[in-house]
Formats: sequence, structure tokens, C-alpha cells
Amino acid sequence: MAITIGVDIGGSHISSAAVNTNDFVIISETYFSGAIDNKASKEVIIKKWAEIINKTLKAVQEKSEYAETDKIGIAFSMPGPFQYESGIAMFEGNDKYESLYNVSVSEELSKYLNAADITFRFLNDASCFGVGGSLLENAASSSKIIAITLGTGFGAAFLDNKLPITQGNNVPHNGCLWDKPFKDSIADSYFSTRWFLNEYEKSTGEKLTDGVKEIAAIENFSTAKIFDEFAENLNVFLAPFIIDFEADLLIVGGNIAKSHHLFLSKLQENFKGKNINTTISIVENTEQISILGSSYLYDEIFWEQIKTELPYF
Repeated sequence: MAITIGVDIGGSHISSAAVNTNDFVIISETYFSGAIDNKASKEVIIKKWAEIINKTLKAVQEKSEYAETDKIGIAFSMPGPFQYESGIAMFEGNDKYESLYNVSVSEELSKYLNAADITFRFLNDASCFGVGGSLLENAASSSKIIAITLGTGFGAAFLDNKLPITQGNNVPHNGCLWDKPFKDSIADSYFSTRWFLNEYEKSTGEKLTDGVKEIAAIENFSTAKIFDEFAENLNVFLAPFIIDFEADLLIVGGNIAKSHHLFLSKLQENFKGKNINTTISIVENTEQISILGSSYLYDEIFWEQIKTELPYF
């Protein structure tokens, strides 16, 4: 029996779960999550990652069908910069996990995991979210998908029949959108939590700290205007990429997606104004979907297609 564990690494958390690779659903009672201090030492971070993964391992090992000889594959949804083929972290100059710079995650983690026969595979977090989203039932009829995550940062993936596409005339460089020019800055400055906080402070003079959820809960004229502007900005920015890629589905996740009732209808209206009829699917359980997407790295057909083109960014 082979066991697949998907792991989602966020800026301040880790989530881990075992996945049934026959139908790609999370196995009950194997999902665990924990907070991470991304400015801690290498040892502290790696041990905390191992602690959460070991909880998933223990939950799997306690099931009657588990045997000590079982092979275990651990697949990571990992933010960049990262060498996804070698598993070496390259976090530098991005104010998170910098103590892991030039560290082999698989080598270091192996010292603390409570299992012997383990292999590791890695993929960019935005790509994992996109792959996971493409496995959902409502995406079954879609071949070309753009997946975005809206939160502390702006993630994106372009997928053709579940395969992340990072190069080509119809996709942006590296399949990324966060670093592309928009207005007087880059897209990440407009489609992330800090934009909402800055706009709210400019509009009301009041500084908030709890993020978009706090702004969404206020629901007055000022917040409605902010969400309308967000929808218009997202429309103007995304439209050319949707048209060029001929995407038939846009999957939206991240913490900001949880406030979709305040911007989704406006975004759909704006798209229709540009004759874009792409379906929009909102995903609120972003971490779980990223775990499913990472676990798909152990679908051997998919792995053969992607392993030689794993990005380094």
C-alpha cells in the first residue's frame, strides 16, 4: 500500500492531510494544521513542520490497513522562491522563512519524521491550488482554467487539462500574475489584503489590522465602494489574460474569496461588459484544495508530464 500525504505551506501556517489517491479526497481524521513563526530559526521551522506532518502520519498509521513497509509519499504545496525539482528552499529578500535559504527541505525534514520509506515532491503553491481546483466536480467539464488566490499575496496558475502552463504566447511569464504591471505598481499591490487596508484607511482615516474579514463585516458605503473598485480593478487586469488563454473557468480562492458576496456579482457584471462568459467558481477551503493539488503529484501519469518542467521561481 502506498500512502500519499499532501502538505500546504503558507506564510504563517502549515496544513497536512492524507489523501485517497483513488478519488482524491482527504481521508477523515488525518487533517492537521498549525501556526508557524516564519522568522524563526531553521530548526524551529522544520521541527514545527515535522510536528504537524507527524500527526497526519500517526493518524494514518493507526488505521488497520497500514503496514510499516508501506511507502509514503509527501507532496508539498510550497511558496517560492524555491527549487521545486531539487527541494531546496531559496527564500531570500521576501521576509519569510529566510532561515531556510539554500536548505534541502526533504533532507532536514527526514530527520524528524516518524516513518522510514518516504519520498518527497514539490510544486508551487498557486499551481497546487489550481490543480486541486481542477479536480473538483464542478471543474470536470473545463479544460482551460485560471486559478487565483487572493490573500496576503496574489497567486495565480494557468492550467490546460490539469497541467500548469508556465510558458507560451498565451500565458504570462512563469504563469505568474503577482509581478505583472498594473496601474502605478504591480498586481500584488492591488489584489492583496494590504490594498484593502490601505483603501479603508484612505477612505475613513481609520486603521484596521484584522484584514479583509474585518472590512467586510462593516458593510457601509465606504466598504461597498472599496469592494466595487476591487471588482473593477480585477476585471480590468484579468480580462486580457482570460481572453488570451481562452479560459473557460476562473477559480478564486484565498481569504479574500470568503467575502465574495461583496464583489462577485460586480465582477461577473464587469466581465459580461467585455463579452467574457468565463464561469467563476469560488473556493473557500483553499488549504484543503491545495493539499489535494499537491497530492496529485503522486499520480504517476501527471508526474511524468510535469517533472521535467518544474519551475524555479
